Amino acid sequence: MTSASPSTHEGMGAIPSQEGTSFRVWAPHADKVSVIGSFNNWSKMANPMAREGNGYWSADIAGAKIGDQYRYIIVSDSEKFSRIDPYAREVTSSVGNAIVHDPAFDWGQGDYQMPPSHEMVIYEMHIGTFNDQPGGPPGNLNSAIEKLPYLQELGINTIEVMPAMEFAGGFSWGYNPALIFAIESDYGGPRALKEFIKAVHAHGIAVIFDVVYNHLGPSDLDIWQFDGWSENDKGGIYFYNDWRSQTPWGETRPDYGREEVRHYIDDNAIMWLEEYQVDGI
Repeated sequence: MTSASPSTHEGMGAIPSQEGTSFRVWAPHADKVSVIGSFNNWSKMANPMAREGNGYWSADIAGAKIGDQYRYIIVSDSEKFSRIDPYAREVTSSVGNAIVHDPAFDWGQGDYQMPPSHEMVIYEMHIGTFNDQPGGPPGNLNSAIEKLPYLQELGINTIEVMPAMEFAGGFSWGYNPALIFAIESDYGGPRALKEFIKAVHAHGIAVIFDVVYNHLGPSDLDIWQFDGWSENDKGGIYFYNDWRSQTPWGETRPDYGREEVRHYIDDNAIMWLEEYQVDGI
């Protein structure tokens, strides 16, 4: 079977179609928002977004296609910000550009069923070190596939993948997510994760995916003061702006009291289950 289009909250992020790409972003304190990208020569004027109400902005751009790079330009009062899409499925890096991502993937005809919980033998896998080369770059999802027979021989029937959301730099345990919808580019990006999960299922092994929602970042965090607004010099619309922001990893606790932030986290959890066919989070 081929996966369907993303089922996120009312089409957030960049959604490609035969007619082009639809962009939608939440920036309630912005005065103007536009989309810049490789499709318009990074022009700040070519593709302004329309205000929908309730802080949402949208634009349908016929010339934007899968593989194009893009960013949002947000104007608030006298300030101007260049931001990565918080819903970006693919990025060039944690400080680079978002990429219009093709969600389609051929999952084949497999009908994998995960083992019952009382029979699980779980292996916690860190992609960057599971099958890397000493002194070289971090291991990736393709190199991890090569070693799946080894786990089969051990009797492993469930892999718990440590966080692989886009994080700062190339070497990390993954508990510092910069962009929760994007797959770490040094690990191979979103298609590599789908290939990995398909291969794991083909070996008769389940996949549980670690997620990080109790804090974000704290580095390379483009959603920090995303549309320019904040209180007490804290994180702005995605974060608590009082004492509740405090965590052992920085003052970056998401504001669970905001409906839009709850949608952001809910959409992310659903993405792992539906788009990536993980067996649990």
